[in-house]
Amino acid sequence: MLLESQFARLGVTADFADAQTLHEALVHWNHDRLALGKPTADWSARLAMDSAMRRVEGRFIEDFRLLVAPLVAEAPRKPQAFVEWFEQLKQTGPGQWDPLFDWLGAQADMDEMKWFLTQEAAGEAGFEDLVAMTQVKLPQRAKLELARNYWDEMGRGHAAGMHGPMLERTVLALGLKPSIERTLWQSLALANTMTALAANRRYVYQSVGALGVVELTAPTRVSLVADGLKRLSAPAVARKYFALHAHLDVEHSKAWNAEALIPLVQDDPECAPFIAEGAIMRLLCGEQCFNAYRGVLWAARLPHAHAAE
Repeated sequence: MLLESQFARLGVTADFADAQTLHEALVHWNHDRLALGKPTADWSARLAMDSAMRRVEGRFIEDFRLLVAPLVAEAPRKPQAFVEWFEQLKQTGPGQWDPLFDWLGAQADMDEMKWFLTQEAAGEAGFEDLVAMTQVKLPQRAKLELARNYWDEMGRGHAAGMHGPMLERTVLALGLKPSIERTLWQSLALANTMTALAANRRYVYQSVGALGVVELTAPTRVSLVADGLKRLSAPAVARKYFALHAHLDVEHSKAWNAEALIPLVQDDPECAPFIAEGAIMRLLCGEQCFNAYRGVLWAARLPHAHAAE
């Protein structure tokens, strides 16, 4: 398990005294750089600021890569063996089967569920946009698989089925008010990691691994969240996003592994450790979130159960 203190030091420099200020700054920058824009007179100053923030982002990701290197050293280079290694992460990867989700499904009250969902919504990087950025210039077979995944995320052309707006409707139905400044840095770090991997072409294989491991591991967690929302009599519109992903992501994962991971590793076996890096980085981010969430949610009612180390 990655120690919380090690994770908190990733990328922190003299410019950022702690992980909270670092990741708040990166989230604000990511929001601005990915937003719709128009030509402005201060474009040169903006480029200078972007360059500085890219260096901060790069230090964070490169420090993270060094930290996970021992965990991916044994990842196989042969396609089928690699996919078997990758799929095993669902059982043994960091953060898997965290007790937080059984608790959310069976015991959390509505205020606790809302707090959890607010943290998750604030740290949501937009899966469909990450897929779209990652697919740029991928080989044909992998590109087609990411296109199919993206099309599903986009509701197959129907606005009511788009996954991103479904989550937004959950936020509205439950009256959640996500805020960067009220979000734990671990959740912000997850969003910053996913955005950095997708937005920088040098990390394209890491992004493929990170996105693929979300499809692999999310169904069990989101199904328990859906159970908890149903138990708490949340409106159907608030549950739809989680109920959908509990089933759809299973098929997405099978297709991702067969049509993206296998051909990529077949074409270039040396990309396998980079894909593995992205998967482990995403799982470690999730693990640190779960530890931090339990530290808040269980502090009053179950102080002895906080599992963060």
